[in-house]
Amino acid sequence: MIKNDLFLRALKGETVSRPPVWMMRQAGRYLPDFMKLKEKYDFFTRCRTPELATEITVMPIHQVETDAAILFSDILVVPQAMNIEVEMKPGLGPWLPNPIRDKKGVDAAIVPNVYEELGYVYDAIKLTKEALNDEVPLIGFAGSPWTIFCYCVQGQGSKNFDKAKAFCFSEPELAHQLLQKITDTTIAYLKGKVEAGVDAVQLFDSWGGMLSPEDYQSFSWQYMQQIIDALRPEIPVIAFGKGCWFALEHMSKSGASALGVDWTCSPEMARKLTNNSITLQGNFDPSRLLSPIPEIEKMALEMVNRFGKDKYIANLGHGILPNIPVDHAKAFVNTIKSYGV
Repeated sequence: MIKNDLFLRALKGETVSRPPVWMMRQAGRYLPDFMKLKEKYDFFTRCRTPELATEITVMPIHQVETDAAILFSDILVVPQAMNIEVEMKPGLGPWLPNPIRDKKGVDAAIVPNVYEELGYVYDAIKLTKEALNDEVPLIGFAGSPWTIFCYCVQGQGSKNFDKAKAFCFSEPELAHQLLQKITDTTIAYLKGKVEAGVDAVQLFDSWGGMLSPEDYQSFSWQYMQQIIDALRPEIPVIAFGKGCWFALEHMSKSGASALGVDWTCSPEMARKLTNNSITLQGNFDPSRLLSPIPEIEKMALEMVNRFGKDKYIANLGHGILPNIPVDHAKAFVNTIKSYGV
């Protein structure tokens, strides 16, 4: 039994004394101990070494004391397993030397044996579960098929993913073939995470907001729905689409246990669009953690009051930034944890 099960209870929509709190990218760049490991080991070495992934995952539980842990990994381990080369270039981010732009590229992408190609992730989950000792739940995650597709076709990060969108609109059949391969791989990958012991999974659709509402349904949401349908009989699923407030009403009927909300959508609007029918997660602007601590505390409290303490998980509206002082992150977490006390 998990000692602090507040996060899991909120996912079930149960009445709680206060909302649980965790932060996207909490096991990362703002923590001094993480930066020391970063100097010693390159990015994918950290992902592929279960002992390092475990150490990084557990850091914020001890140092910031969030109510849930999220496994240190990366969404781009999925295309790597699919026979798509992915590098992480310092100062640039993800770099795919051979972006997929034609039928040959789509055909070369495989649906792998996830246990062979991504076994290091499952080993990290088992080690992390031991290290956490049932103190808090462990979240596993994957990128949405559309977000993975964006990197596979664009070849790197982008402000508008114009090449990825152009491929969808000029070669829709090929685009859907690649999206389906990513979806099939992701379902198998996440099912493996469930077997390894995670307590919930989150789908990150970081680039969903790049699409119009109609194109979102066609090129992103239908694939996320497949994943939710495959996983929800086994485990709670959180769906987070950055910039996708326009789809919240539709998403609320998906069978997901919770929906992530970013800071561009007010708590009131998010509750209205979802008819108060589902647990919501978010939506503090990560940049706001650079505010003076008294202001962070005031705004965090206000956020909870606006969402309401039940059917709610306090979080940021996207990943924590590297330049956030640790004591500011702690102030955010501690304000939520002292709610109602």
